[in-house]
Amino acid sequence: MRGATTRSADPGLAELAPDQQLRRLELTVTRRLNGLLHGQYRGLLPGPGSEPAGSREYRPGEDEVRRMDWAVTARTAVPHVRQVDADRELTTWLLVDGSASMEFGTAELDKRELAVAAVAAVGFLTAGVGNRLGAQVLRADGVRRFPARSGRIHLLALLRALLGAPRATPPPDRPGRGPTAEPPDLADGLDALHRVANRRGLVVVVSDFLDGLPDEPGPPAPWERTLRRLAVRHQVLAIEVTDPRELELPDVGLITLVDPETGRHREVSTSDRRLRERYAEAAAAQRAQVHQALRRSGATHLALRTDRDWSADIVRHVHTQRRLAAAPVGQARGGAT
Repeated sequence: MRGATTRSADPGLAELAPDQQLRRLELTVTRRLNGLLHGQYRGLLPGPGSEPAGSREYRPGEDEVRRMDWAVTARTAVPHVRQVDADRELTTWLLVDGSASMEFGTAELDKRELAVAAVAAVGFLTAGVGNRLGAQVLRADGVRRFPARSGRIHLLALLRALLGAPRATPPPDRPGRGPTAEPPDLADGLDALHRVANRRGLVVVVSDFLDGLPDEPGPPAPWERTLRRLAVRHQVLAIEVTDPRELELPDVGLITLVDPETGRHREVSTSDRRLRERYAEAAAAQRAQVHQALRRSGATHLALRTDRDWSADIVRHVHTQRRLAAAPVGQARGGAT
């Protein structure tokens, strides 16, 4: 069940972006980066950084004496120098789903507002010296692009643009209407993101991931292939946004359901217990499809719900990723989802 909720006013930035709650956290980035500036993350090329990378034999005329590894030199009786990995800046690319299905919500926040909150959290968690944030937003009129830039002013401008974007409205449900331009789907957005995300970094996709999902398990979703390609080069975080009414129907009598993507209407009697059970089973199977597709793509999965404390869910996710990153390789792989 999807539809738009009626609200007197959208929440402000202060409510959706509580940076004071996230100030001490940081998204763990385990992939190596290849940026140009010195920042807080390990780079691909050796250079003046703080991450030890072993030692090698001293090369006269090439190496600086101040980089001598005296402990290894004394142990081997052969001059050795320290090797370190250069710290690099992090470039984060966001793909934010602004399609009509994201307008639905039956809790304090709707899915679109929760998506903005997730973008705010990612922005605050990845803030740092030299770090940059870029975004592409899927809207009914096309893809809006925000170049990768650093600074709090850039982040706040992105959040205001997301909050101020016009609401998507479902097309009228009438037979014989003329053809309309198809809005960009999630696969289109991922393809566009793959073209601009040239340097290794963090890719965050915020969506309900319902776009093009097959009715039956088996065939892959149309966005799965590009997401897998992104995960080869980048660390990918998939933030799935859901509402409780998408998972189960309440017993409230006769209701009208509206598909925000097509405008189709259907009247449903929620008093039918068997119908509510079938709805819950189909919704659970649909979410299992999304989970399996994200797992096959190599993306880290973070599920947020409009009826839960999203900031607490993000805090738990960050701490879990830290534990996995600090664990031995075999143990981390066994515990990852």
